[in-house]
Amino acid sequence: MKLSYIYTHSPIDFYFRQSPRDFVVEEVPLYSFSNSGIHLILKVRKKNLSTFEMLNIFSSSFGIKHSDIGYAGLKDKNALTTQYISVPIKVADRVEKFVDERIKILETTQHTNKIKIGHLKGNKFFIRLKKVSKIDSLKIQQVMNNILEYGIPNYFGYQRFGKDKNNYEIGKDIVYEKTKIKNKKISKFLVNAYQSYLFNKWLSSRIEISHIINNLDKSKIYKSLLMLFSNKEIPNVFTDLNFIDDIKSQPHIFKVLPGDFMCHYPYGKNFILDNLKLDSKRFFDKDISVVGALSGKKIKASQDVAYFIENMFLDNNIKVDGCRRYAWIFPENIEYNYKEDEAQFELSFYLPKGAYATNLLREIAHREVDGMDFVEDCYV
Repeated sequence: MKLSYIYTHSPIDFYFRQSPRDFVVEEVPLYSFSNSGIHLILKVRKKNLSTFEMLNIFSSSFGIKHSDIGYAGLKDKNALTTQYISVPIKVADRVEKFVDERIKILETTQHTNKIKIGHLKGNKFFIRLKKVSKIDSLKIQQVMNNILEYGIPNYFGYQRFGKDKNNYEIGKDIVYEKTKIKNKKISKFLVNAYQSYLFNKWLSSRIEISHIINNLDKSKIYKSLLMLFSNKEIPNVFTDLNFIDDIKSQPHIFKVLPGDFMCHYPYGKNFILDNLKLDSKRFFDKDISVVGALSGKKIKASQDVAYFIENMFLDNNIKVDGCRRYAWIFPENIEYNYKEDEAQFELSFYLPKGAYATNLLREIAHREVDGMDFVEDCYV
């Protein structure tokens, strides 16, 4: 699945291979722990283990069921990752005696509630790129400055689509009853992959629309949009030069449209964009962001021009619940350092939950990045 890039620089060469030395992830909890209660909170660091492999080790070592262990999210296997888990306080003595060379318990505290999926604010990342020339390091710095100003598209990472990248096809077959998976959890995951595929295609099309509006003369935009959508009928408002002026004048490179669903950032309530000039400025200021649709039940469609685009990527046959997801995110705490003698470029940044570091890397590289292995992190 080819997805559009928001930045237009030429591809940048570097080598990246996901490993505990070159890819580090640290979970940021959603809330502070109370330091009292019936659940023991473990801050754990693991390497070369999936989260499920780590949980299996804890389950066996502590003599508890897998379901007794709480965790907020899944973390990459081929990385050095830190996250929080909860276990019943009755196993505190076994926790003190726990030893495994792949897992280190860094801190312990207590809390009144078990940690549940999604109970995290986001993740901090450290990534080391290799074989970076001095010229390419300057290019990367410029891209990082652009990302700091404008942000990045919040595509679902290929992690959603499986090693063979065809999970969404199986999910679509499940939706249309061409195949059936007995395991309900796996079946839902595959349908989620189909939802994610449609979301990605919609977001990619919106980026293409933004490029057309940003780069072409007003008189050529309508014809270019016809070509983009294979001569399907598109709203006549794109022939209105005053309307095009309003869209072009937006300060952000990703153009919002009348009827778009927006959401306060980094969390808040969804609402329909009703003042193009004001809300586009708020988007540029990172106060709000665009939210795209994951097809399914209970999903509220966008309106006006935005609905015309969105409707091409909705599938009403999907029977699982739909929802809305940030289409655009703003990486924070961006830092970088180029080591010329070693030809290595180190970068660190923070992303909200559900966002993939691969999106930032592919925007830097302006190509699909080799070396990111199949990992587990998958939030809707």
